[in-house]
Amino acid sequence: MGNAMLSKVDPSASAPRQLNEAASAELRDVFFGYDSWAISEEAGLGLTRNAEWIKSNSSAQVKIEGHCDERGTSAYNLVLGEKRAKTVRNYLVELGIGANRLSVVSYGKEQPSCSEHDEPCYQQNRRGHLVVKSGK
Repeated sequence: MGNAMLSKVDPSASAPRQLNEAASAELRDVFFGYDSWAISEEAGLGLTRNAEWIKSNSSAQVKIEGHCDERGTSAYNLVLGEKRAKTVRNYLVELGIGANRLSVVSYGKEQPSCSEHDEPCYQQNRRGHLVVKSGK
């Protein structure tokens, strides 16, 4: 039975995922201050570059992930992560990206990019991460 399931898998099915991962590497993370969802001047410049890439790849759909550092409760950080993701989305919309091409999700503190317990690591985890979902 296991072999029957494997025979139905399209070997080229991983190609879109690889394309999306490569495309996502073109997009820069947006970093936030502690307990903040405000876009800094530096973050705004990064979002402007991201918007240019998204505009030049008109078929790209982008998921914006809101992330937080480990401090605070899980519930609080889920809300904060959502505010961060929505702020990034709204900024991109103001730069001319169609809202229908952008989705948001909050992971709060559940998917850290760094696991050390110090401020430099916390700064890396307070981010909006952009992921290309499809290029169709």
